[in-house]
Amino acid sequence: MSEVLNLTGFIRDVKYTACLTESLDRVCLEQFDVNESRAYGIIEAQNTEVAYSKWVSPKRTRSYPFARIYNTYNASKILTIIPIIKDEGRDGDLDKLQYSTVSWMNLLNIYSSWIL
Repeated sequence: MSEVLNLTGFIRDVKYTACLTESLDRVCLEQFDVNESRAYGIIEAQNTEVAYSKWVSPKRTRSYPFARIYNTYNASKILTIIPIIKDEGRDGDLDKLQYSTVSWMNLLNIYSSWIL
């Protein structure tokens, strides 16, 4: 009969560097428009900058947003913009933001901004 081995503990100070990222376009905060901007980039303000990515749908499996997040992952401040709901009409799906998505962004140290 085989034994079950249980391990418990904490993982601390995990550091990760994304290696295959694309270059990020920079845009001034005053000129940034989420509806007109690229899918990812860097927003520059007076004394700081933040890398951003935006999702087209709250559903993680339909629009593959993690590729855009990956491109921003080496920045010191990361923001992702996620629609709360996407209604595709009477015969379409009603995609809603799930708690697990918010939790996942928190675990990755990514600030989340939700839009309607």
